[in-house]
Amino acid sequence: MSNINDDPLYSKNVLEMITVANEFCLFLEEAEKYEKPFFLSYFQKICPLLYLKGSLLPVITVSDENANERFVNEEQWEIIFQSVKNILKEDDEYWHSKSVSKTELEPLKGSIAENLADIYQDMKDFIFLYQKNSRAAKENAVQECKRLFESHWGYICIQIQKTIHHLLYKEKMTDETPDIF
Repeated sequence: MSNINDDPLYSKNVLEMITVANEFCLFLEEAEKYEKPFFLSYFQKICPLLYLKGSLLPVITVSDENANERFVNEEQWEIIFQSVKNILKEDDEYWHSKSVSKTELEPLKGSIAENLADIYQDMKDFIFLYQKNSRAAKENAVQECKRLFESHWGYICIQIQKTIHHLLYKEKMTDETPDIF
């Protein structure tokens, strides 16, 4: 039997990802308690941390793909979405480019509420699956979180960071501020 200290499923990077993911989810579940400035300030800090921890997840070989599960349903997603939308109101929507290619610069409308609800779903599913008393479930949790980081929520964390920064500091911007919006 391998030593738990050498097992990537119980590595510092995985345990720290669980901690950050849990803090992210708990905050969103109680988001209606917070005023917009505090809410934005929290996500200004947690999104880069979530991104960093996601980028450090180890590569895991899954022994049983059938042990993968999803837990957050549409109703739970909608509760988070509406809560964030109610806090941000007119500041929820923003414009972005989906591509980093110079040939595809057509702007798209994004929603911070939708983005945070999507990340919430991925993080909550990760936490619940990792908590199952099965090695295969833990393997799937880490592997799926890493896959979704690479294909989905990592990009979203970066994408909304610029908008959150703008919302927090727009009064302090001057004529010399680069035109990046």
